[in-house]
Amino acid sequence: MIRVLQVVNNMHRAGLETMLMNYYRHMDREKIQFDFLTHRPEKDDYDEEIESMGGVVYHAPRLYPQNYCAYLKYMKRFFSEHPEYKIMHSHIDTMSYLPLLAGKKAGIPIRIAHSHNTSIDKDFKRFLKQYFRSRITTVANQYCACGEEAGQFLFQGKEFDVIPNAVDSKRFSYQEEIRKRKRKELKMTDQLIVGHVGRISYQKNHKFIIKIFYEILKIRNDAILLLIGVGEKEEEVRKQIHQLGIDNKVMLLGNRSDVNELYQAMDVFLLPSLFEGIPVVGVEAQFANLPCFFSNRVPKEVGFSGKCKFIDLNVSETLWANTIIDCYQECNPRSDCNESLKNSHYDIKWANKKLEDYYFNFQIDSKRAE
Repeated sequence: MIRVLQVVNNMHRAGLETMLMNYYRHMDREKIQFDFLTHRPEKDDYDEEIESMGGVVYHAPRLYPQNYCAYLKYMKRFFSEHPEYKIMHSHIDTMSYLPLLAGKKAGIPIRIAHSHNTSIDKDFKRFLKQYFRSRITTVANQYCACGEEAGQFLFQGKEFDVIPNAVDSKRFSYQEEIRKRKRKELKMTDQLIVGHVGRISYQKNHKFIIKIFYEILKIRNDAILLLIGVGEKEEEVRKQIHQLGIDNKVMLLGNRSDVNELYQAMDVFLLPSLFEGIPVVGVEAQFANLPCFFSNRVPKEVGFSGKCKFIDLNVSETLWANTIIDCYQECNPRSDCNESLKNSHYDIKWANKKLEDYYFNFQIDSKRAE
């Protein structure tokens, strides 16, 4: 059996983590087993399920600059205690530099850097992340990405493999009975429901989402905005909603385990991100046959349903609102028979074999170590 050490920040219900779980659930676990090295001390949403499938969750120190020396000491001890790992697969973008550096020092033969984004977040580690990005190819010896733009961003000219952000399409396929039940739970009847799923963060551009929705209300005063997710910008978003006087028009639902059903209740999906790799939520929303409205910063390779619009972030929120309403009317009524959804490479039933082969194709020997 191959044991792959998946390196992540944590295993909560977010895009990258959900994508990994999609693959893990469909993997032949008699041949390939996933274990997870996280960088948070607490148990998280997927830990129990991972353990039920035979995986192990480890908790490394957080990747704060003041922790780096202690972190590398921890990793040295970790690899000396766990010689079973010949493949480590790191998913934390530029910050993958640190665990992969530790893996290189420990002689781990296969060290995979996986790019999931096309830019660097604006936080206190921004300059460090820029440096780590410039050094990532000195510590990794295999490169992969969720899409072409994400790979070009992190690996800067190196060849890389694309592993799609695949989902279980059956879980998201549109069903009218689920829509009716979910809207009843939300106390909705014929209102226009605008939906967004994502961490409430700088990247996802929630302030602009609220501005767009405010303009939508001028056209459809029955509209409701569903925001699914949590994050560091939540208080700012709540304040903006209150200042606009639309508290009764916006529902902040937090993290949910029923996102697949909440897509059914929505009428349109909105994702005006400042940057993205391949957003898992954009794939899920398309399998739910929703009209999707992405910013022009979202790679066009995510679009496969024929119901996607990519709108320039530099145009006004009024133009966004008008485009959304016009396209929604063209796409209505919704159905479950969109032919373009069949056999997509974003369906886990096709993509899972690609990742299995990716791991199997590695020749685990000392020649791989650098």
